[in-house]
Amino acid sequence: MTKRTRVHLTAASAVAALTLALSACGSDPAGPSLSGPVVIDGSSTVEPLSAAAGELFMQDHKDVQVTVGTSGTGGGFKKFCVGETDISNASRPIKDAEKQLCTDKNVQFSELHVANDALTVVVNKSNTWANCLTVAQLKKIWEPSSTVKNWNEVDPSFPNEPLNLYGAGPDSGTFDYFTGVINGKEGDSRKDYNPTEDDNITVQGVAGAKGGLGYFGFSYFEENESKLKAVQIDGGNGCVAPSVEAAQDGTYKPLARPLFIYVSDTGVKKPQVEKFAEFYIDRNDAIVEAAKFVPLTDAQKDKTRAALADLKAKAGAK
Repeated sequence: MTKRTRVHLTAASAVAALTLALSACGSDPAGPSLSGPVVIDGSSTVEPLSAAAGELFMQDHKDVQVTVGTSGTGGGFKKFCVGETDISNASRPIKDAEKQLCTDKNVQFSELHVANDALTVVVNKSNTWANCLTVAQLKKIWEPSSTVKNWNEVDPSFPNEPLNLYGAGPDSGTFDYFTGVINGKEGDSRKDYNPTEDDNITVQGVAGAKGGLGYFGFSYFEENESKLKAVQIDGGNGCVAPSVEAAQDGTYKPLARPLFIYVSDTGVKKPQVEKFAEFYIDRNDAIVEAAKFVPLTDAQKDKTRAALADLKAKAGAK
């Protein structure tokens, strides 16, 4: 299965669930007819969420075309900051260098926190030994100087099984976040692994090798739970499995993270982009639940609404 097929199926199932869930409160309120494109690119982790929101939005607005690309968080910002996209999906906050690029190109924006995630470390289903890994063990595996090739080099009690590593590519926000919290600096990672922007390659690689290990967003694990095993993480206070509850209550340390969309000032001036961003936030609970992400807290929702209102005011959007 290709990544595009995977995302399409996720979005389609989310739309079906959302249509039922939202039918009680009606469709998007009637208003001026909307038309034109809403161009989104960036994080592959956030893509299923934005794709689901886009497909549902287009059910109410037949003349709007929402497109969602997957060039990775870093690749998405490169397009966003030169005005090629209206919205950028991101699995990490924008970096100072990216902010400067936007400033240089006169692109203003707001960061909208749209969901939470429990970045998940996965192993092969037949792996009976790595039920829980400490942050120190993950660093031993992934740090730039690592020469670990076998599981018994991670822990002497583990078997002499070759370690096959899969992970996010360097344009990915997932790569930045994982390397930052595990190795201490964003971008610091051993190079001799299988990097990819397509999480299905990680699924297939880890599922196909007894000694496989990889990492990606929680929703991808949930979709492939029959093929992979999630590893509990010990961030210093005992082993904790990735879950919605652990991501929200802060116990899944240090791999719980926020997920974002960034909306530009020129984008929000377009009626279809403005209404899509409002829709994304107003229906966020149902969208996040249907797409199997971790919902926002009430305080996070309030901050997101305020950020969009501030951007609209600065951009002069109605």
